[in-house]
Amino acid sequence: MRVLIACEESQAVCKAFRLRGHEAYSCDVQEPSGGHPEWHIHGDALAPLDGGQVITMDDKSHYIDAWDLLIAHPPCTYLSKAGANRLIVNGKIQEPRYENGIRARDFFLKFWNSDVERIAIENPVPMKIWELPQYSQIIQPYMFGDPYIKTTCLWLKNLPMLFATDVVVPTSKWVSASDHRAKKTGDAWAKSGHRSAKVRSKTFPGIANAMSMQWEPK
Repeated sequence: MRVLIACEESQAVCKAFRLRGHEAYSCDVQEPSGGHPEWHIHGDALAPLDGGQVITMDDKSHYIDAWDLLIAHPPCTYLSKAGANRLIVNGKIQEPRYENGIRARDFFLKFWNSDVERIAIENPVPMKIWELPQYSQIIQPYMFGDPYIKTTCLWLKNLPMLFATDVVVPTSKWVSASDHRAKKTGDAWAKSGHRSAKVRSKTFPGIANAMSMQWEPK
């Protein structure tokens, strides 16, 4: 199966599919931190959507007649419900942020409306103002063996909903809604010592493994 994981620099999902024998590629404007540049398409994540010749970071060319599965992790900064207090301040919409949100929504929808038959998009709960399609399900890391709360929505097209594989007791939230709350509650991201956007938005191993097992052809 040929799998494109768009907007992924960690390669967590890419590696999970590779371990199961699939031809999976991550794609992002950032270089990969997952240790496999030979599986990474460096550049605009929309560029390889239609298949054709793709070039990985080891300068090798690969021909993709069509993707069997697209998994996208588009940036959520301007779409997430957690950012509502920055979009509307004192009852007024902040125009620069609104314009960024429109661009983020359009980027999201380009994945959703692509010609790939089977599609999954991952993002936090969005603000209603963007009028995104209704998400298919909400998952948590603790449903797949990682003991954290990090509410994640999945938009699914021609794919089954993920079912829990290893439900554990959550020890904390992965990310709190604000730095102030993070200091108060001691969320796992704050405690990690690596307060970067990459770590904040990571795909947990349990979820990546569930995707690779449950979404491969039967």
